[in-house]
Amino acid sequence: MPTRRDILAGAPVLGVAALGIAAFGSSRAHAGDTKAADTKSTASAAPATGPFTLAALPFNDTELAPFISQNTLSFHYGKHHAKYVSKLNELYVGNEALGTTTEAIAKATYGDKDHVPLYNNAAQAWNHTFFWNSLRKGGGGVPMSGKLSDAMKTAFVDADGFKKALREAATGQFGSGWAWLVSNGGKLSCVKTANADSPLWTGAGTPLLCIDVWEHSYYLDYQDKRFDYVNAFLDHLANWEFAEKNYG
Repeated sequence: MPTRRDILAGAPVLGVAALGIAAFGSSRAHAGDTKAADTKSTASAAPATGPFTLAALPFNDTELAPFISQNTLSFHYGKHHAKYVSKLNELYVGNEALGTTTEAIAKATYGDKDHVPLYNNAAQAWNHTFFWNSLRKGGGGVPMSGKLSDAMKTAFVDADGFKKALREAATGQFGSGWAWLVSNGGKLSCVKTANADSPLWTGAGTPLLCIDVWEHSYYLDYQDKRFDYVNAFLDHLANWEFAEKNYG
């Protein structure tokens, strides 16, 4: 069984460009499109019946506790994420010309009123795979050296400045959505998106790291305390190895 490092650094390389469902083959480091390998998770996930498969978790489903519980992952990954993939396979029939990866389909259908369900499920499949890879046991803080660290100092001054910016994006998103650390030509910022949207297809930048702020991502562990969940991500879970690959 592959280790987390094998999953993150193996072939295909899991940067933004290699995470999730079906074959990869899009732009530089854009997560969302590998076949599920041996998952280390024991969370229940529906079997795939189509060209898209549920991406493996890059950690054991007890590994992130107490910040994200096994119970939350059993619903979030094993039911919500699995359902997006299952529904995507249903909706993909007859729409094969729109692309062969979740990223390609999301980009092709973003803003297209005729393909809203297809967009929602492809985009959410991609977003969730990116989110799982944004998490790691013993994560959090900020990178202390390297190109990404230097860019963060330029953009946010210090760790507190970055945390404030991402926290405001995450807690300021009204309703369901996401908060992202993104790069535009090497310049960093924190942005929020609603529902299934991602900066990758809205044009806001290249995602480096994200946090899911849909209620199903935190409600079993934190109830209505989104602020506490966001702080747990910032202090204990943010995967800077993954972000550095995406910035690289």
